Amino acid sequence: MICKLTPATPRLILFAGHAGTGKSTLAKKALPMIIEKTGEDFFFLDKDTAYGAFSAHVMELTTHNPNDRDSPYYLDNLRDWEYRGLIDIARENLLLGVNVILVGPFSKEIASGKMFNAEALGVPPNTSIHIAWIDLDQEEAKRRMEKRADPRDQWKLQHWEQYAKRRVNLPEHPSIQRFDNFAFNESLFEHLIDHLTK
Repeated sequence: MICKLTPATPRLILFAGHAGTGKSTLAKKALPMIIEKTGEDFFFLDKDTAYGAFSAHVMELTTHNPNDRDSPYYLDNLRDWEYRGLIDIARENLLLGVNVILVGPFSKEIASGKMFNAEALGVPPNTSIHIAWIDLDQEEAKRRMEKRADPRDQWKLQHWEQYAKRRVNLPEHPSIQRFDNFAFNESLFEHLIDHLTK
């Protein structure tokens, strides 16, 4: 959606975290609250929506497994290009003065520090960047992934020890607000919204 009024300071908000933590669900719950609090509209971009069908087709053509999102082949040949495309779309909107909410793991990009750096992202230097990192205990995340039975989780679940090593520890940064999604807490969620909109 396109904002009705161009904000003086464009906003880039990320809902990030490892698989199975509830990023997309929380981002969709947060969206109307963020709009109400800021009085501004946002372009909403979820990695799975943007690249799910495309990546499935590419992986079907190459590895004959459309649900492969974690094998070494996918990580070496497709993963970074998906994120580059997401950031390019976000950049285009931010340069037009349109606020953006991005949803995806973004673990590598956050750990590298790139997502805190407007210059590195190529977005307007006055862009307000805030990150909601959705935490969830590793075993609970695995349990939820098993319960949702998404074919795209198959590789992770079959190679759990290998996948778990990629669950990175985040750097400390004022742009990041962590939210533990083990048991949803409305008060803490409102605190998260306050952080994302300041």
